[in-house]
Amino acid sequence: MAENRAIKELSFEEALGRLEGIVRQLESGEAPLESSIESYEQGIALKKHCETKLREAREKIEKITVNSDGSLSTQPLDKTE
Repeated sequence: MAENRAIKELSFEEALGRLEGIVRQLESGEAPLESSIESYEQGIALKKHCETKLREAREKIEKITVNSDGSLSTQPLDKTE
């Protein structure tokens, strides 16, 4: 089951879904304090995981350029952007 998988094994979409669930739970204010603290800590880990996944995806993006002869080529995304 996805809930029991380690955070590092989750896809971006799975991690984001779990993070959204935690936010809803915390916003409801119905969870006991200790459970809320654990959920908050898990939420921080999920947020970091999502940020890492987004950064990795951004690094894979390539720019498509048109050469002087009209052909297309790709270049890696500039890391300075």
